[in-house]
Amino acid sequence: MARTPTPVKSDEDRAKSKNIRALRALAPFLRPYRALAVMALVALVLTASVSLIMPIAARRVVDNFRVAEDALLNQYFLSAFGIAGLLAIGTAFRYMLVTKLGENVVADIRKAVFDRIIGMSPSFFENIMTGEVLSRITTDTTLILSVIGSSISIALRNLLIFIGGLALMLFTSAKLAGLVLLIVPMVVVPILVLGRRLRGLSRENQDWIAQSSGNASEALLSVQTVQAFTHEDQNRQVFADVTDLSLKSAKRRINTRALMTSIVIFLIFSGVVGVLWIGANDVRSGIMTPGALIQFVIYAIMTAGSVAALSEIWGELQRAAGATERLVELLQAEDTVTDPAAPKLLPQPVRGEITFNNVNFNYPARPDIPALEEVSLTIKPGETVALVGPSGAGKTTIIQMIQRFYDPVTGQISLDGVPLTETARTHFRKSLALVPQDPVIFADTALENIRFGRPEATDAEVHAAAKAAAAHDFIEKLPEGYNSYVGERGVMLSGGQKQRIAIARAILRDAPVLLLDEATSALDAESERLVQQAVDELAQTRTTIIVAHRLATVKKADRIVVMDQGRIVAQGRHDSLVAEGGLYAKLARLQFTDGMAAE
Repeated sequence: MARTPTPVKSDEDRAKSKNIRALRALAPFLRPYRALAVMALVALVLTASVSLIMPIAARRVVDNFRVAEDALLNQYFLSAFGIAGLLAIGTAFRYMLVTKLGENVVADIRKAVFDRIIGMSPSFFENIMTGEVLSRITTDTTLILSVIGSSISIALRNLLIFIGGLALMLFTSAKLAGLVLLIVPMVVVPILVLGRRLRGLSRENQDWIAQSSGNASEALLSVQTVQAFTHEDQNRQVFADVTDLSLKSAKRRINTRALMTSIVIFLIFSGVVGVLWIGANDVRSGIMTPGALIQFVIYAIMTAGSVAALSEIWGELQRAAGATERLVELLQAEDTVTDPAAPKLLPQPVRGEITFNNVNFNYPARPDIPALEEVSLTIKPGETVALVGPSGAGKTTIIQMIQRFYDPVTGQISLDGVPLTETARTHFRKSLALVPQDPVIFADTALENIRFGRPEATDAEVHAAAKAAAAHDFIEKLPEGYNSYVGERGVMLSGGQKQRIAIARAILRDAPVLLLDEATSALDAESERLVQQAVDELAQTRTTIIVAHRLATVKKADRIVVMDQGRIVAQGRHDSLVAEGGLYAKLARLQFTDGMAAE
């Protein structure tokens, strides 16, 4: 659904990006590549040192041009060629090493962020759009790649040239160097003043880019719904608004950086011109030689150029600092669901006994509305339990709590006597197989979508699971059978076909606990009958929990649990619950007496 753009971040939120020290957070990612970084630093020092030697060679040529013998003059020029060769080789190695370093570090950052986010509980995604997370993984890491693979190297090289050039300027002419140093405070002030504003604008620009990506991701992932409700124009307008705000923010950043660059360059080079004027008069007075003046001029230009380059790179470092903060926010995000430091193991083999002990729960996004209230329920190993009740009664919440997507506010949930909070999620979830109401189909083949349930399964086992889920026949009719690509989110399949692949995936997993959340809701009558037979057969050897609105699918359950407004209001078999009256009898009367249309 389209949303009106909102302000990205407050000034207080963006204040963090004023701290260039945020780049220190990259240190753990640089540490594994210390050798590469050291070699890059050596190449960098070599090229900077060679660059600083060039003006000395130029001075010797100028001062000895009239008095030196031809052989000596030739040696000077040959030395200059040698220095140029060293500079070329050193620069090539520096580029190669720092680029490799940047690619390695950014690849590790991307993997670290994805590894962190993929394990976050659903409550994390209630407060951040998936598109924004993707923007941070792509756009922000690209900024960091630019900095590590280029900007930092150039910055260090220019810093060395600035320090070395300044020292050699003092050695060449202390008087002229002193005059140059008077210019430095004039250059530093605009860098500090405008740099502070530039940092805030850089962070704001990245925030708007992330929101733009999030908006686009949401619309494109729901493109059929957008088109079905002819909402294209509204989505285009919202995306255009967010993109325009991002553009305006980028223009403010660009203008600020351009202003800072122009002021710095003007101050530097006008200062150099003034110093040269004085130096020229010293040459005419015989205080210094023409070669010394040329040497000083070259060092002055190199030093001025390095300062100008540093002022530009400073802006890049500020942008990277903001990007680093945003990535660190993801890496340091605290999850509401965490594994214990010393997790317990489930008794083997897992029997599948599930216990809810006085569980109360509210969704983080709706803290004032109870989703479950004082729920106490014990499901025996191998028992088939159906959860029924009106929409919003808490049935799907029970399924989510069993998977520990959320933790209870109070109370405890256990599997085979082990509280879920005392074991690792990846450990106990291996004992669960899920068929959700809205099946997730990946952009892969039908075969691999089913094999997702158990990656090590053979093709024959996949085919057997598909047959049990009544999916084999329609898969065989696809253009390439099981090797047919089913499209992103399964766009090439019908709703019922997606559901049958999801059921086949759960069958293949062969877990002790089977969770069916409206698993047959999208099936036609014949497919539902076939799948129900498969489910009934599976249920004989494992604990099965079924969420269903259609009571016809749960009549054979060992026990039916009736829920309403987050509470368990009745339990029993179909006939006894109908005889009791109450909510279940009302639902049964609507469906079986007045027809299925009442659903």
